[in-house]
Amino acid sequence: MRVSVCIIGACLALPLWAEDKAMDLGPDTEVSEDGILNPHEMSMAQVMDKIRQGETGMVLCSQGYLVTKSGRHELARELFSNCSDAGWTGTMTWMSQLDDNGLGGPQDLEAAAEWNRKAAEAGDPVGKFNHGLDLMRGWGVARDPEAGRALVDEAARDGLPVAKRLQAAEYDLDEVTPDADEWRYFQLY
Repeated sequence: MRVSVCIIGACLALPLWAEDKAMDLGPDTEVSEDGILNPHEMSMAQVMDKIRQGETGMVLCSQGYLVTKSGRHELARELFSNCSDAGWTGTMTWMSQLDDNGLGGPQDLEAAAEWNRKAAEAGDPVGKFNHGLDLMRGWGVARDPEAGRALVDEAARDGLPVAKRLQAAEYDLDEVTPDADEWRYFQLY
């Protein structure tokens, strides 16, 4: 009976000892002298741990799509920002989407246009198309329809179907603007 009591007592004390040793690895993760016990595997916590440690990559950065679609915009913003800083252009266009719609922070049209510009300058076809639209509309940047059409043309040459569709519609922005969003782009001044 004494052995059972000692084993139970040791098991109850283990979490207190591990708590002293634990890093910020999540509530279920423990660090012992033998290593990390119960590490995050195939979870968003694991992705964010890696992002916060400076790791980026196509698979890690693409997880931001799932995060933002689940409504965790602040977390998506952190992930996309780190990946954008590392040069992943797809995450730059997602940062633009977050800033454009005020998700995970205040709406900031200038920041949204700047993210699209960075992606465009890095050669991303979606960035070129989006920045072209920004310029054509004067959305977050000074209106410059000619420069905007030139970027849409580049995106079309890169093979982006929506850019080709806009060209075929003679750059009529209604072709690529859902009816529900038309009100956003009305120039009231």
